[in-house]
Amino acid sequence: MGFNDLELSERLLIARRGTAYLSQRLAELTDEELDGPTLLDGWTRRHLVAHLGYNAAALCRLMDWAATGVETPMYESTEQRAQEIAEGATLNPAALRNLFAHTVARLDEKWRNLPESAWQAQVRTAQGRTVPAEETAWMRTREVWIHAVDLGNGGRFGDFPAVVLDSLLDDIVGMWRKKDLGAGLALEVDGREPLRVSEDATVEHTVRGTLAGVVRWAAGRGAVGVTGGEVTPPRWL
Repeated sequence: MGFNDLELSERLLIARRGTAYLSQRLAELTDEELDGPTLLDGWTRRHLVAHLGYNAAALCRLMDWAATGVETPMYESTEQRAQEIAEGATLNPAALRNLFAHTVARLDEKWRNLPESAWQAQVRTAQGRTVPAEETAWMRTREVWIHAVDLGNGGRFGDFPAVVLDSLLDDIVGMWRKKDLGAGLALEVDGREPLRVSEDATVEHTVRGTLAGVVRWAAGRGAVGVTGGEVTPPRWL
């Protein structure tokens, strides 16, 4: 069963659990440590926290779109999104933490107050996909769980709910296939049959390990708990 097969209430609960997990990792960082690096090239923890705050704000706009029928895109442009993050990263620590806390609370309020009939309203993601508003639960779940690891202070893929890991693996492999990447690659989770990225291609390399380890490697967050992880995975986002 994948994430989107769950009842909406369960999906939102997992997103909230991820937010709590991320918030704990953030709370454990001192203000000085916010200047430190993340697992994302070129981003400090400041950049990542700013991104998480503004991502929540962007999802609030999608919820407003669903509630009112008035088109309100996540971002005006790719440039506007990048500028937001760059400027947010310059905030003082207290303001940066407040940005995160405030936008998280706003998004949760939007989720709680959206009429049941509006969850199927069609909205558009920053990548241009048209999806029902309920997709925001997965969009945010993916953000908070993965970026809790990206903060680099103790977050682990092994802490993720299994349904999140399975759905991330489906997302990643699905994106590789869509982009025609990783054709000779196979992923073998312990106790499962190997997953070939392309059924038509000869397997040239296999990455094996725990579900958490394989997903971490596939998501580009390093080879922990796998063998064969010395190669660089294709980009998926």
